[in-house]
Amino acid sequence: MIVYVDADACPVKEEIVTIALRHKRAVKFVCNGGIRPYPHELIDLVIVSSGPDEADKWIAEEITQGDVLVTSDIPLAAKAVAKDAFVLRPDGSALTAANIGSILATRDLMADVRAADPFYQGKSKPFSGMDKGRFKQQFDQILRSA
Repeated sequence: MIVYVDADACPVKEEIVTIALRHKRAVKFVCNGGIRPYPHELIDLVIVSSGPDEADKWIAEEITQGDVLVTSDIPLAAKAVAKDAFVLRPDGSALTAANIGSILATRDLMADVRAADPFYQGKSKPFSGMDKGRFKQQFDQILRSA
């Protein structure tokens, strides 16, 4: 099992390192740059070429059944779920075969709403300490059960 992290805007990188090292699991932080390497042999920094969705493409190609992905990117999550990987958002919510279809449809619907109304002001909730706590609990549980 490898933990893949869509790392460019991930707010729980330190929590991932702490929990993964406790469980002795390998982690690959994938980004376009701007993140410092972590000095441990289980923590790997993969820098992909700059460009839209290059990190997502790399992760989608590499991830396999039983791996773990931490991402907020719904299309990437759908590809990982299709490969039977565990997918967790930074807020601790799991994306599974049972819910990814409706989440992807909602994402596409909201993209259409924003395209039709450039003044649309969606309400996204800020990332909270409760989200971080939920993530830590869920991530630890996934690594413990695998």
